[in-house]
Amino acid sequence: MLASLKSKVTSILSNNAESVENRLAKLCNLLRDTIDYYDWVGFYFKNGDKEELKLGPYAGEPTDHTIIPFGKGICGQVAVSNENFVVPDVAAQDNYIACSITVKSEIVVPLFKNGENIGQIDIDSNTPDPFTEEDERFLEFVNQEVSQIL
Repeated sequence: MLASLKSKVTSILSNNAESVENRLAKLCNLLRDTIDYYDWVGFYFKNGDKEELKLGPYAGEPTDHTIIPFGKGICGQVAVSNENFVVPDVAAQDNYIACSITVKSEIVVPLFKNGENIGQIDIDSNTPDPFTEEDERFLEFVNQEVSQIL
């Protein structure tokens, strides 16, 4: 199912008539609307030279977490570790920042440009433990495509 979305991802991102911001927003909406357990989809990017992440385009409920310090929460940990982080049960995570009481699980995949971790895609799910290795590989593909337009 995820593999079938790759051409749509590429199509959205390659539309140079749209701003990068609009393309990323459309991508977030595509993923949220198409994958039933992707309830919140968004990008966080390194905020200049600061040791923090800043919220970029997203699809889903509004969030108060527009700035996340490195090391804080799942997103902040990925900014430091440079590795995918799959959380099957957010309630079991000590360093979890709750965005919504309905969120049960989360996946965060870092976004690299020229070997540097410049951001990440963050997905919250209201379904317990839905993320598989297929999600990880698909989101790595998404981030590789995104890095080419940044």
